Amino acid sequence: MEEEMKTTTPTPDVSASTSSSTSNVDIKALNEKIQKESAFVDLLTMEMGKVIIGQSHMTESLLIGLLSNGHILLEGVPGLAKTLAITTLSKTVDAKFSRVQFTPDLLPADVVGTMIYNQKQEAFTVKQGPIFANFVLADEINRAPAKVQSALLEAMQERQITIGEETFKLPEPFLVLATQNPVEQEGTYPLPEAQVDRFMLKVILDYPKKEEEKLIIRNSINGFPTPNSVITPEQITKARAVVKEVYMDEKIEQYIVDIVDATRNPENYNLQNYKNLITFGGSPRASINLALASKAYAFIKRRGYVIPEDVRAICHDVMRHRIGLSYEAEAENINSEEIINGILNNVEIP
Repeated sequence: MEEEMKTTTPTPDVSASTSSSTSNVDIKALNEKIQKESAFVDLLTMEMGKVIIGQSHMTESLLIGLLSNGHILLEGVPGLAKTLAITTLSKTVDAKFSRVQFTPDLLPADVVGTMIYNQKQEAFTVKQGPIFANFVLADEINRAPAKVQSALLEAMQERQITIGEETFKLPEPFLVLATQNPVEQEGTYPLPEAQVDRFMLKVILDYPKKEEEKLIIRNSINGFPTPNSVITPEQITKARAVVKEVYMDEKIEQYIVDIVDATRNPENYNLQNYKNLITFGGSPRASINLALASKAYAFIKRRGYVIPEDVRAICHDVMRHRIGLSYEAEAENINSEEIINGILNNVEIP
């Protein structure tokens, strides 16, 4: 997570839970419940750590997506274990996994399924595609044309697929985990804003540290251990319900709304110079995902309440793909990371 952001975060004030609007919230009891229900987080992290060396931020982000029912887009150069991390996560959960290798010649029917004529029955029957799984790995999603990318829209947002005249509910949990290579742009189709906005998190991966890379070499030569299944889909569904119970004070809600509003109206937050750098800001989906991800982050940290540090820790992953940059920003080599840093440094912390 963004370390430079954490240093400015004040100590959380749990006493805020005694405000008149939330006087019925028992933080102590909620903390005890979260401590009990989040025990599997350590097991999942440990099993994934058998295969994935380092990349703790990526592992944490995958857990946040899993717990808050949000899709994740992983971006990084080849060889950073993006695909391996997703397949490893699916092995730690006793659930159905499918992988779609996105290519320029892929068709929507190759993803969602199609109608096939059955000669014995003399009727058309539905052949479901690989999208009908708990974990769907959309490998190199930006290599498929727009028609295929749009086929994922209904699945990601509505959790259902329509084939012919029939509509099928997708299994629970349902998670699209997509990878993207930012280096090689030949033969790629950039994801449209509507598609990108449906990903809760966009996680940028970096190279491992030297010591971590030594372990990666050893494991690669000696063979990676096989992770064990430590949780069931039913347990994930139950954990998601508990995550929603994590207490969020009204001041934290206002903080989230202010951060998102600052991407739309930066001049209201002493960021007049950002006005010409941003073409569009975050939608209400950004506020919803920021709140859900903050609760999931607090759950992972074994805490029954959200503090400003939680919001700041996951803000970059939630917001970086929801800010439209102008030509002026690109000309000045200003990216969304810098804009988010500026917003976090100017929006008042509760």
